[in-house]
Amino acid sequence: MARIFITGSTEGLGRAAAEALMSQGHEVVLHARSKERVSAVSDIAERSAGLAVGDLSSGSEVRAVADQVNALGRMDAIIHNAGIYSTAERGSTPEGHATIFAVNSLAPYMLTALIERPARLVYMSSGLHRGGEGSLPDLDWTVRRWDAGKAYAESKLQAVALAFALARRWPDVLCSAVDPGWVRTRMGGSSAPVDIDTGQRTQSWLAATEEPAGLISGRYWHNLRTEEPAEEAADVEFQDRLLERFAEITGIGLPG
Repeated sequence: MARIFITGSTEGLGRAAAEALMSQGHEVVLHARSKERVSAVSDIAERSAGLAVGDLSSGSEVRAVADQVNALGRMDAIIHNAGIYSTAERGSTPEGHATIFAVNSLAPYMLTALIERPARLVYMSSGLHRGGEGSLPDLDWTVRRWDAGKAYAESKLQAVALAFALARRWPDVLCSAVDPGWVRTRMGGSSAPVDIDTGQRTQSWLAATEEPAGLISGRYWHNLRTEEPAEEAADVEFQDRLLERFAEITGIGLPG
């Protein structure tokens, strides 16, 4: 059985994935944004392998989450599920970053760099990533007029690029990006066409499967099948430049 850390697992797809994996006998380490949010998983926490607490919009708290996870021992897989969709304004994190960029892009990168390398990494993306090309000149939205939808799309394209870049750099790690579809969660809304169980299946499967079809690194997945992502996400030059910018912005380089 695998030990799996899931960010943003107090509700929505993260919690659904945690429950599904625990029901299969896997050990799951949960994550809550704050001590107040811990109560949201009180009913499943006793069955978990641990709980990390920290707000992923804060660089210092991201580091603290990484420390908490490392203290529990090496994970077999990590599902980078946590994300936010819409903010009326750009927002400003403690480090001055746009909130969507900090939570959806910088936090997964930082956790990837700081947590002991697992055997599998799964990054949550979205079909909307196909509208997210052209972010490199202004990753942090300091020049452009704020557009939450565009910022979200960019962050999800960056998630795919990160997964693909790591698949090249770390050939011993299975790295995947997943589009769960438009799911009926608090983020997706009640009119979304995909139920939450269907929405969590692909990432849960990738985190633990031993089926040959799921043991292929550097792929973009939707509904248990691979698809072609946006052209920029698959561009090696873009991937490498993105990693360089992430390292410059956070002060953290990828090991190896």
